[in-house]
Amino acid sequence: MSLTPVIGLEIHVQLSTRSKIFSGASTAFGAPANSQACAVDLGMPGVLPVVNAEVYQKAIRFGLAIGAHIAPRSSFDRKNYFYPDLPKGYQITQLAEPIVEHGTVEIETDDGTKVIRVLRAHLEEDAGKSLHEDFQGHTGVDLNRAGTPLIEVVSEPDLASADEAVAYARAVHRLVQWLDVSDGNMAEGSFRCDANVSLHEPGTPLGTRTETKNVNSFRFLERAINYEIRRQRKLIEAGEVVVQETRLYDPDKDETRPMRSKETSKDYRYFPEPDLLPVEVTGSAVDAIRKAMPELPGDRCDRFAVELGLSADDAATLTASRALADYFESVAERAGDARLAANWVRVELLGALNREGLDISASPVSAEQLAGVLLRISDNTISGKIAKTVFEALWQGADSADAVIEAQGLKQMSGGDTIAPIVDEVIAANPRQVEQYQGGKTKLLGFFVGQVMKLTQGKANPQEVNALVKARLD
Repeated sequence: MSLTPVIGLEIHVQLSTRSKIFSGASTAFGAPANSQACAVDLGMPGVLPVVNAEVYQKAIRFGLAIGAHIAPRSSFDRKNYFYPDLPKGYQITQLAEPIVEHGTVEIETDDGTKVIRVLRAHLEEDAGKSLHEDFQGHTGVDLNRAGTPLIEVVSEPDLASADEAVAYARAVHRLVQWLDVSDGNMAEGSFRCDANVSLHEPGTPLGTRTETKNVNSFRFLERAINYEIRRQRKLIEAGEVVVQETRLYDPDKDETRPMRSKETSKDYRYFPEPDLLPVEVTGSAVDAIRKAMPELPGDRCDRFAVELGLSADDAATLTASRALADYFESVAERAGDARLAANWVRVELLGALNREGLDISASPVSAEQLAGVLLRISDNTISGKIAKTVFEALWQGADSADAVIEAQGLKQMSGGDTIAPIVDEVIAANPRQVEQYQGGKTKLLGFFVGQVMKLTQGKANPQEVNALVKARLD
């Protein structure tokens, strides 16, 4: 039996607004439980929701970035269900008339570029959070998240593997951060994925799907989908039935488990939200948002490759985030050498940031400081090796490359009159190696260069040393 996975993702993206979608309550993370749930969020009698205009601007930015249709008219609906963390007994969302429809997101697979269709991205409010720990067998409810603005990005079932699902989720994650639509902080719940998984034989109707809810890391998303594929395949091959249900992923046991039976639209008894009028977005408003859009990551990646002459890998790495791309471009412009800048940002800077677990925004070395190091490499003031010493000093808090070079006496030695005596000293001290070199073992050139660099504590210009050693030996 040849069973093929069919996967679609529903990604809940918390919008980076200071207040909630229908109230002025704060969305700040980490406040004491139930300290940021106002009367509107709780659905108290006598209060009415008012739409936060900023959520529309952010949703439209995302829609434009994925080439989607921006609806000139959108409206809200009530999704009715009863759960402890839903204080009103319903969620305000967009069903019939979402703000964003029919876009695409490109991902890279082993077979090349694949286009994933986005069915819709609609606005809605978040629910609260159920707390199951430290309550002596009871469940606590924190309603701080109630009313937090979300866009739910719903893909078509175009994904065929866990790897593709993760690539798509990462692409959406990069995009919402790039556009300042969301901070994308998965640890704080700003970016959560629901994975819909089913199996079928090609050419036959789609199988029964399950939905694994609220997966908040890319690694867990991959593991949850792979587990569900294995579980469903085992059931089908044994002649059993896959039950349509909502499931949760348990990372400790690396398995999904049933949460509740999967509801249908009828179960939610949707109807238009009576307290909110439809929202109309004019073409001029959309054009204004479009004009204010930043250069998109794919376009910037292409420009880095074409205009700056970077390799495809370097360009992709340096556009992993907008902050990183801005940092690199600032270094390249100041240093006047894009390829040198790309090498240092990708290898030295990112390596140091990864070791310390820091984001580019928290880099101890500014773009101006790193450019100062590269300028001194380019004008032969220091060698690439000494530059690493200068970089480390900047990482530890030094002010500038020039200050470090001056304070530590790191200026590169150059000029034949300065280096030639040291070359002669090394050659005179190693007659056996000289004889071997002149006998055909030309790889010993590196030995002599290394000895000179050692005596000069790495300060000699390596190109000049190489030329002088070769001239003397030949």
